[in-house]
Amino acid sequence: MPQPHDAPDARELVAAVREFLERDVLSTLEGRTRFHGLVAVNVLGMVERELALGPGQERAHAARLAGLGFDDDAGFAAAIREGRLDDRYDEVKEALLETVADKLAVADPAYTG
Repeated sequence: MPQPHDAPDARELVAAVREFLERDVLSTLEGRTRFHGLVAVNVLGMVERELALGPGQERAHAARLAGLGFDDDAGFAAAIREGRLDDRYDEVKEALLETVADKLAVADPAYTG
């Protein structure tokens, strides 16, 4: 846990709120309010996954970019737009697929099957 904070950490707090909404609140809601409650539960799940997976995904993404010769997404995107990576199609495709898989693992793990 990052200093100077005590338990529970951010991940545990988010999980507690999500679980409260799922167990105690959603069953009492109807219509539009229930829909927004479901959205809130989904968002909190995404936050939990980003807190858990984010640091590793950040390191992996930086390594992918470095392997292609870039420090950041902006330089990578510019190179793609300018056609400077056309001869490295397979490498670029693999890096992009891995990046999308990381994003889906946070946004909705069901898509990564």
